[in-house]
Amino acid sequence: METDWEHYEDRFIPLLAERKVEVLIEPSALDHACLLCSESAPEQCHRRLVAEYLRDRWADHVMLEITHL
Repeated sequence: METDWEHYEDRFIPLLAERKVEVLIEPSALDHACLLCSESAPEQCHRRLVAEYLRDRWADHVMLEITHL
């Protein structure tokens, strides 16, 4: 059975693709940027999903480093 978070991911990630977030945001806009979240761990953080999505889409021409603090 799917958890609430798995259900969220299954809906959120296709929404990022549908909205073509990787085209709407220029990689330079995130140069030295920080996506902040109030979650205590990255496992259930929607900003983690956005960062990983962009990293994967831009992999051919941008190195996006993700660090969880």
